[in-house]
Amino acid sequence: MKSSAATSGGSALVPKRRFPEFQDAPAWNSVSLRRASVPVDERVGEKKLTPVSISAGIGFVPQAEKFGRDISGNQYQLYTLVRDGDFVFNKGNSLKFPQGCIYLLQGWGQVAAPNVFIAFRLKAGYSNGFFQYCFEQNQHGNQLKKHITSGARSNGLLNISKNTFFGIEIATPTLLEQQKIADCLASADALIAAQGRKVDALKAHKKGLMQQLFPQEGETQPRLRFPEFREAGEWEVRTIEEMFSLINGCAFKPEDWQTSGTPIIRIQNLNDPSAEFNYSQEPVPERNRVEPGDLLFAWSGTLGSSFGARIWNGPSGVLNQHIFKVLMDDQQVTLQFALLVLAKVEEEIARRTHGFKASFVHVKKSDLVKVEMLLPSPREQQRIADCLTSLDDLIAAESRRLDTLKTHKKGLMQLLFPSIGEAEV
Repeated sequence: MKSSAATSGGSALVPKRRFPEFQDAPAWNSVSLRRASVPVDERVGEKKLTPVSISAGIGFVPQAEKFGRDISGNQYQLYTLVRDGDFVFNKGNSLKFPQGCIYLLQGWGQVAAPNVFIAFRLKAGYSNGFFQYCFEQNQHGNQLKKHITSGARSNGLLNISKNTFFGIEIATPTLLEQQKIADCLASADALIAAQGRKVDALKAHKKGLMQQLFPQEGETQPRLRFPEFREAGEWEVRTIEEMFSLINGCAFKPEDWQTSGTPIIRIQNLNDPSAEFNYSQEPVPERNRVEPGDLLFAWSGTLGSSFGARIWNGPSGVLNQHIFKVLMDDQQVTLQFALLVLAKVEEEIARRTHGFKASFVHVKKSDLVKVEMLLPSPREQQRIADCLTSLDDLIAAESRRLDTLKTHKKGLMQLLFPSIGEAEV
């Protein structure tokens, strides 16, 4: 792949990198969607098809899965009939997708899409794969920016007409170069998907291993035990209150926040190490001070993300409300095993929680301290923790490889598509 001069505006549209066989090919042309595609406006009629939604960052999702029920009612026959190979533009916007989003239907056959979306099909001479990546490259950018002049309507839909939408212009090379770019990026996607499956398999393996290394419900010994502990007997039943001391954070108000002083450790700082801190300039009570290596438990938040236990690896600070600092007698409970015990508590809470509306949980301390768990000797705790920590390290390494592949693809897309000014697609 060779370098090219990248120009835009009134000059030639040329990407920074082109494959050798296209190095001397003409510059890309701006082609309107009206010229490159045909609108899809066929109604579903009496066909029994899956009603779908188009979600930013996800793509096509069955309405029954997204909303917990089919929201089409008796009107779904008025939906637009969309087939594999058709694109659909969702006019709903969000902070992450301020210009809406466009997705290609693949592997569904036929679906029913709400008529508030704009559907279209490419003509001969234009590659679905190329346009799919072109739209992906511009999902966060300004592809639709200049065409949306009135902001969002009260119903959450962007104010762009079909006529204006099909006037959008896309920088496009020859069909052969379109296909070459699409094949290259599809290969990158295949590597990302394979690495994602590897990470998911390791996570599933860890989950299965934990189920074997901890006693099942109604049992007092694990089914899988390290050789040196097979004759060690039953695990001891202990409540969370007997194992831990839970210290709640301070109830800071926004007007208490300062721009310097002691970092206030909030939920957002637990979720994202790069998140900015608010600060307090008041004296910090020792019981609420947090140091690197402390065990914390967010008792109000979203399952799978903000809720639950983690070891703090950030700077010294003061704990905010909705988070417990977890203290223990390390002669009885090791730190890493305590993290595993609390992860089992999270798992039990998740098991009892059903539906997307219930994913946000709020656990009272009075309820949490009553939860019973089983506890082996400190030596066996450490052996289990060491095994699972090694697996965590492997998962973290493979996750970093996955992130590297995603970053590589993002950089590749920036090279393979022309750099275009704010006024252009």
